Parts: sequence; C-alpha cells; structure tokens
Amino acid sequence: MDDPDHLNNPNDQPPTLWQVLHSVVAAAFGVQSGKNRARDFRHGKPSHFIFIGVLFTGLFVLVLFALVKLVLHLAGL
Repeated sequence: MDDPDHLNNPNDQPPTLWQVLHSVVAAAFGVQSGKNRARDFRHGKPSHFIFIGVLFTGLFVLVLFALVKLVLHLAGL
C-alpha cells in the first residue's frame, strides 16, 4: 500500500462532486455501470451519496409536482 505508484494512481482518488452526482442519478434510473459502482464503493463516502441522493430525490419530487400542476392548469382543472 505504501507503493509510490499506488499513491499517484488517479483511480484511487475519491469521487468528485460531479462523479457522485452522476452516480446518484444513474443509480436512481437503474443504469449505473459496474465500474462506477465499484469505484463508489471502494473510494466514496456513504454520507456524500446519502446527502446528494436526498437532495436529488427532493428535487425530483418537486419537478414532478410542478409538472402535474402545470398540466392541470393547462387542462383547465
């Protein structure tokens, strides 16, 4: 583990915010790749995924609610 090449390997870095967001969205729709899932389990912190997942779910629900309200408004109901 103390191998200098191991420390400089970019694949051993924790996922960036963009990678966490991508993983959460992909997992929510069931299209997460095995490579990304393995990276997330190996190097990611669960708290980051939980926080982003809760935010994404809340935003998703709000967008669905707004779309339903818009459709009902346009239908005259």
